[in-house]
Amino acid sequence: MAFWLLKSEPDVYGIADLEREGETLWDGVRNYQARNFLRQMAVGDRAFFYHSNTKPPGIVGLMTVSATEQVDPSQFDPNSDYYDPRSQPDNPTWIAVKLAFSDRFQPGLTLAELRTEFTAEDLLILRPGNRLSVTPVADPVADRLLQRLRSPAR
Repeated sequence: MAFWLLKSEPDVYGIADLEREGETLWDGVRNYQARNFLRQMAVGDRAFFYHSNTKPPGIVGLMTVSATEQVDPSQFDPNSDYYDPRSQPDNPTWIAVKLAFSDRFQPGLTLAELRTEFTAEDLLILRPGNRLSVTPVADPVADRLLQRLRSPAR
């Protein structure tokens, strides 16, 4: 089982949406490196849900990968913000994964807290200029995150 960190803006799709729906197709990823990370995911992997472009940004939940290598339908929809006219149905460029709700953290871990407790080597999200919406998280770092997020002394 691997761990990942996936970012979404809560006004576009947030942890409350996932909790209500139970499962979602994580589509709209349009960065080749992030897409390659999606391709590495396996059913049962866990992903931290990170709210971006909000105050404060941070980790707010946990998801489980429930299906992999899904064709991202938004690439073929000319009305979608994620439409890609170069992608062909017989050879799609973009994939998606299905994610199931696992947990909601209240409070979560803010970006400021992450910066004080982790390094840029620990979490790619802390690297200057990193804008990837999908990044891997090493097992020891994931264990520390989970311990911190589930700590009753918060």
